Formats: sequence, structure tokens, C-alpha cells
Amino acid sequence: MIDVIAANDTHAIWQVVLGMAAVVLAVVIILMMLLLSLVKDIQASVASLLETAGIVASQTANIPKLAATPPVLNLIIEEAIIQDGYMNALTDGYTAAGETV
Repeated sequence: MIDVIAANDTHAIWQVVLGMAAVVLAVVIILMMLLLSLVKDIQASVASLLETAGIVASQTANIPKLAATPPVLNLIIEEAIIQDGYMNALTDGYTAAGETV
């Protein structure tokens, strides 16, 4: 009789252990599927980032050339001042029709 009870208890314990293992296996499968989905999302984001980085790099390749801009602007300002002086010299003493000197 004790052997029958022990056999039933062992059988019940094995059923509980196998049930718990099945639950754990199902949870692991679900988590692995979630992980795979996240990895695919990350790969897609990285691919998009790499495409965008190439575009940004091509658009910013000429930034070092901007360092040459201030001296050129200074030359343009100097020339504008000279041209303004010429224009003032041309219009000095000029009166339009109807104006009095």
C-alpha cells in the first residue's frame, strides 16, 4: 500500500514538474520571439541611420571652406566703401531738375 501511495506521489510530482517546465518553455519562446522582433527593429533603425549619416556627411563636406569666407567678405566691404566714394564723387554738385543749389 505504501508503494502505491509513493508511486502516485511520484507520478503527481512528475506531472507538476513537467507542467512547470512546459510553462517555462512557453515563456522562454515568447521572450525569444520578443527579442527577435526587437533585434529586427534595431537593425532597421541602424540601416536608416547609416543612410542618413551618408547624406549628412555629403552635405557637410564643404564646411571647412566656410573658414575662407570672412577674409573675402572683408574685401567685399572694402570694395563697397571705395565704390560708395566714387558714387559720392559723381553726384557731388549734381542737381536734379527743379532743385536749387
